[in-house]
Amino acid sequence: MKLTDDEIRHIALLARLGISDAEVEKFRTQLSNILENFDILSQVDTEGLPPTAQSIALDNIYRSDEAVPSLPVDEVLANAPDREENCFKVNAVLE
Repeated sequence: MKLTDDEIRHIALLARLGISDAEVEKFRTQLSNILENFDILSQVDTEGLPPTAQSIALDNIYRSDEAVPSLPVDEVLANAPDREENCFKVNAVLE
């Protein structure tokens, strides 16, 4: 499907894009090619295929959940700008 210059200008207007005459030609070619590809895809027989959002099966990969000792408090708070007992101290952000 070949688009006209007027159609490209209309699309640019709808998208609130200011485009030059040189860009009109560039976008006309690019958008026309994209629409031609969709025309080719629309010819593919998809009868009997279930609708899907994913073309391949997704598998979650889980790691084993093993308890491990946590870091020492002094090591965790070593670079804290301010601390109070065993906690990070931050400025209040809400009244």
